[in-house]
Amino acid sequence: MSWTLKVRDTFSAAHYLKEYKGKCEKIHGHTFRVEVAIAVRDLDPTGIGFDFTEIKKVLAEALPDHALLNEVFPFNPSAENIARHLFGELKKKYPVESVTVWESEDASATYAEDD
Repeated sequence: MSWTLKVRDTFSAAHYLKEYKGKCEKIHGHTFRVEVAIAVRDLDPTGIGFDFTEIKKVLAEALPDHALLNEVFPFNPSAENIARHLFGELKKKYPVESVTVWESEDASATYAEDD
């Protein structure tokens, strides 16, 4: 048996994309939505894989809310790179399957490690 736990959070931040030709090369902002999927193989005696409250706390601590992402990260802060970074941060504590970062309601990037 296995389960996939999912938690979501949002953060607001500004960024610009270096070496991009188009309007996103200028500073602009988003309310990013982040969804994390975590693999669970076993449940504790209460029937819980991981406590949602604890997962949300770890995720919230990793989110750079109200920041200029170009000053926070040493990489070009595309949705793809942010998803990969958050995956790495959460993988330190949980068996993460994937992280999806939404820049808008209809544009996202999902990072998962290849098997």
